[in-house]
Amino acid sequence: MTTQQWFDERHDYAGSSIGFRVTQRLHAEQTPFQSIEIYDTTDWGKLMTIDGCMMVTTRDNFFYHEMMSHPALFTHPRARRVVIIGGGDCGTLREVLKHDEVESAVQVEIDERVTRLAEQYFPELCESNSDPRAQLLFIDGIKWMAECEPESLDIVIVDSTDPIGPAEGLFNEAFYRSCLKALRHGGILVQQSESPLAHLPLLKNIRKAMKGAGFQAMRTLTFPQPCYPTGWWSATLARKGVDLSDFRERGAEMKQFATQYYNVEIHKAALAMPEFLKAALEG
Repeated sequence: MTTQQWFDERHDYAGSSIGFRVTQRLHAEQTPFQSIEIYDTTDWGKLMTIDGCMMVTTRDNFFYHEMMSHPALFTHPRARRVVIIGGGDCGTLREVLKHDEVESAVQVEIDERVTRLAEQYFPELCESNSDPRAQLLFIDGIKWMAECEPESLDIVIVDSTDPIGPAEGLFNEAFYRSCLKALRHGGILVQQSESPLAHLPLLKNIRKAMKGAGFQAMRTLTFPQPCYPTGWWSATLARKGVDLSDFRERGAEMKQFATQYYNVEIHKAALAMPEFLKAALEG
């Protein structure tokens, strides 16, 4: 935090930075896995950072959590069993459990402190933690996926931090092979895939690893995310044995729950890829 009371995250690799005006640091601790800090901001509510990188704010988290969950859930015909790898702030879990067809949602987060701090400072994200369909596990997600029963899952959502530290092993072909094995036919893997502007080589490597693992169809959906590098983010969907170009438009249009960003038109628009990105990923 600078003397002007701003928290700035500089991205030297992209020649850019993003900052929020803060009033105080509410919490700071070093867990066995990472450094976590919580700030109060003047305009964006609470801010959580991990290892100096912005993870979530009260004001803008809905973009990310909704796009990491609803496109996949409205693409799958009936996702009964969903697993979230990471996702310690529990916002993605909350969105997943808005779908009545989900019978089980398991969140596998390696660092329990992320969730406990989210419960304290972002309670609105954790309002579904007590849902009887929810199960919170605080163990290694890579190991859990490797040992998962074959063809037992409908959707796997990798809601991770950047591919460094505890999350490094969530972005490679070996991990995606574990996901493929665990998914039923037509199952969907969702990977947060960073900024198309700042991390294009990584995005290309993610898709290459997914293809190498055996996924037949991939789509990268982009969306705004003000607190992340460049303010533009992506989620890459990969599917086992079925195309990803269609989704349940009627279901999305008639959804019985509230969202702030996602709707049927947003889903359609997200399936369209900008020319430079299409050339880089599919050319």
